[in-house]
Amino acid sequence: MTQPWYKRLGNGLARTRGELQGHLNVLLRRGPDLDEQFWEELEDALLQADMGVTATTEMTGRLRDTAAREALPDATAVLARLADEIAAEVRVPGDDPFTSGPATVLVVGVNGTGKTTSVGKIAKSAADAGRHVVIGSADTFRAAAIEQLRIWAERAEVPVIERAHGADPAAVVFDTITEGRARDADLILIDTAGRLHTSSDLMAELVKVKRVADRESPHPVRVVLVMDATTGQNGLVQAREFHRALGLDGLVLTKLDGTAKGGIVVAVSRELGVPVVRVGVGEGVADLEAFEPDAFAAAIVGESPAGS
Repeated sequence: MTQPWYKRLGNGLARTRGELQGHLNVLLRRGPDLDEQFWEELEDALLQADMGVTATTEMTGRLRDTAAREALPDATAVLARLADEIAAEVRVPGDDPFTSGPATVLVVGVNGTGKTTSVGKIAKSAADAGRHVVIGSADTFRAAAIEQLRIWAERAEVPVIERAHGADPAAVVFDTITEGRARDADLILIDTAGRLHTSSDLMAELVKVKRVADRESPHPVRVVLVMDATTGQNGLVQAREFHRALGLDGLVLTKLDGTAKGGIVVAVSRELGVPVVRVGVGEGVADLEAFEPDAFAAAIVGESPAGS
């Protein structure tokens, strides 16, 4: 029997939660006092989880204010509020491009993030929900990606548009949108080639792909970045470059089950101001799900900072 999503999320974040709780337990063992050392060590604990300087500074500042305003008695009382603060940081305004209405979604990212797999999982989930989906295989540089997406399209029972290996990705986008319009598709998903954020030529090609989509699509064009959570702060650097070039509408964070620094979700959503719309905590179709800030915060902190 399939586990409920919140349990899979909790299991997937076990490494991050274990490491964070270890730091918080040290805080509690040093005593209840809310002195300057407590606040410095709390900041260190959050930074160790890869939550980023901006989010960490803001969360700690709000907890300080709360402690003073509400006369919180000790460290335990402060840490009991931590999950609420984490949820507040990742509750970024913005629609989910995959569910907010008819859309053409360009899915971008560097190689190895799980981009093609994410497109396939989202296509199947949307088709199972009754959406009319068309997939475009615009990663023409990698023959394996074309084949991989073909397999996912068969599972989802949706059409996939492709051209020969090495073809112009913009031409695939044109063909996909043409097919989507003919089929009255309300969700057109386009898998793009993985590219390094430092390659100006490849990023320029991606801008061209988006320009073709903007011109041809009958629906709003949205751009979603798939990011491997295990890359941590380097992934945040990548995300900034994609956001600068294209203007991101959403983030998909994969491989959260493979890292002890799942706080990168906080850092990337807060520092970019772009909502996380999906998180992946495993290989199965059901392991890529809509992001829920409160569930994420509870899973990353656990029931009690003391673990008891």
